[in-house]
Amino acid sequence: MVSGDYLYRKDAYCRGQLSCFWKGQFFQGIPQITHPEIEIISTEQIAGKNFLEPIYPSTEKLKARGLGGRQLAKLTQTLFLMLREKDLPENLPENILQPLQLLSRYKALCAIHFPPNKELHQKAVERLKFEELFIAQLRMGLLKAKRHRSSKGVEFSQVGTLFNTFYQEHLPFQLTEAQKRVIKEIRKDCGSGKQMNRLLQGDVGSGKTIVALLIMLLAADNGFQSCLMAPTEILGRQHFANITRMLEKLPIEIRYLSGSVKAAQRRKILKEVEDGTVHMLIGTHALIEDTVQFKNLGIAIVDEQHRFGVAQRARLWKKAATPPHVLVMTATPIPRTLAMTAYGDLDYSVIDELPPNRKPILTVHRYDNARHQVMDFMKAEIEKGRQVYIVFPLIEESEKMDYENLMKGYENLKAWFPEPKYWISMVHGRQTGEVRETNMQRFKEGDTQILVGTTVIEVGVDVPNASVMVIESAEKFGLSQLHQLRGRVGRGAEKSFCILLTATQLNNEARERLKTMCATGDGFKIAEKDLELRGPGDIEGTRQSGLLNFRLANILQDRPLLELAATMAQNIAEEDPSLDSAGNLPLKTYLQELKGKTAWSKIS
Repeated sequence: MVSGDYLYRKDAYCRGQLSCFWKGQFFQGIPQITHPEIEIISTEQIAGKNFLEPIYPSTEKLKARGLGGRQLAKLTQTLFLMLREKDLPENLPENILQPLQLLSRYKALCAIHFPPNKELHQKAVERLKFEELFIAQLRMGLLKAKRHRSSKGVEFSQVGTLFNTFYQEHLPFQLTEAQKRVIKEIRKDCGSGKQMNRLLQGDVGSGKTIVALLIMLLAADNGFQSCLMAPTEILGRQHFANITRMLEKLPIEIRYLSGSVKAAQRRKILKEVEDGTVHMLIGTHALIEDTVQFKNLGIAIVDEQHRFGVAQRARLWKKAATPPHVLVMTATPIPRTLAMTAYGDLDYSVIDELPPNRKPILTVHRYDNARHQVMDFMKAEIEKGRQVYIVFPLIEESEKMDYENLMKGYENLKAWFPEPKYWISMVHGRQTGEVRETNMQRFKEGDTQILVGTTVIEVGVDVPNASVMVIESAEKFGLSQLHQLRGRVGRGAEKSFCILLTATQLNNEARERLKTMCATGDGFKIAEKDLELRGPGDIEGTRQSGLLNFRLANILQDRPLLELAATMAQNIAEEDPSLDSAGNLPLKTYLQELKGKTAWSKIS
């Protein structure tokens, strides 16, 4: 148990052997003392002036049995008096402790609970923060080193006709330098004979899909199959349509598989995948079902990886005798600090450059009382021949209410935009896949000027003519989701706009989110702010939101310490991956004690 909370009793009034501590309050304008704390103290404590007292949390039931915070502190102090240094053996090597002048583990734990002064308490906190960060980095570094040494993978030894023909004759646009760099990194991995496990991150519209397609062609050139798994039918079907269109002049067999595929067609696809007829299989969660058996899967690509559970992604590994290469992609940029911590055992690539034709999107915040002006602006854009998205929030806990809000919003819009001058289509989760696809297609083809929906349009919808994104109740969305939705516009040559509509009463965190969205279009800056506001998730578990499982360290506030710990951990993982040297034996012993927790982090 580690405690970092203390009462600084600088202002305690001491007379004789008593210390009194209280919180001053006013009652009807008269100062008063409520429930002062009085305790007997020693002469040494009086002389110390700045002596600290730990605060331990308790509960009402414990307090009722005489175990309040002070009693817990006395019990803890008694336990520490019984401990000796050998009872808390050191777990860091001397060649780290000495240069950094860190306290020993025993002294740090004693000093963080019962420090003789504030300076020693700060040193104890620094030591224990470093230990947390270093051990986390080392564990992932050793996993990465082990994978690089022993994880045999299929080898893409040649860049063949399919890749070169597409690159030279059918590439729909010129690649950015960032895309070229990332393709080289992936090609090098896939040709090494070791299994690739790489994270590809890039902002909305940075061109991750074309990178994935080129790598799938590389697999086909080397006689291997590939699969691309998307989180939604809309995105999966869009990938299938786009890739099929781009590869129509090449001898490549592509199939689409999802839960909505009819039984007879499904059986046919499964047979073609198993006998090797199919080169590329694109689909949704259906790809990880046990019935899907590949002849020789070479690479598995997961799009929008944050939308899948860790265990779901892991099932792709079992689709071939030799584990396929794994490429996970995300359009939610990850701050460097989080990437170092959460993905330290992965190789990761960043597309940090947008195509030159992408124009910045003007983002504004408007309150409900300005709705009239927002509607007039939408009409003006529609008069220019543009199209508009309107998105309503979707909160799982209140699905019925969300549906009612969506339908109410749809009816209100029809009053603002009456037929036949305006046509509105709507998409939401309660519709069948066929109805949803039909409504989406009408919008894509320009038959409707407005698309009303929930966050099902967060990813995968690509309509270059859409120039306005209106997000209703924007205060209910997270930063990454707002950024994803904004990315649905700005795909054409015209100036695009994102309007964040909110109630007039907002809490501070919501104001911060909206302020960030209006201030920047840089996904990495937005992700940094999101990390600060929301917390980065439990990176070694399957929980992907909330706070990291560190007791003291904070990867944002302690960034210099994190980077130092990462560097030192990496050096040890590379120089002594088995931790057999005499200096690293304490680390080896400590890590063996920690065994038993499933290392989900290795699956990204």
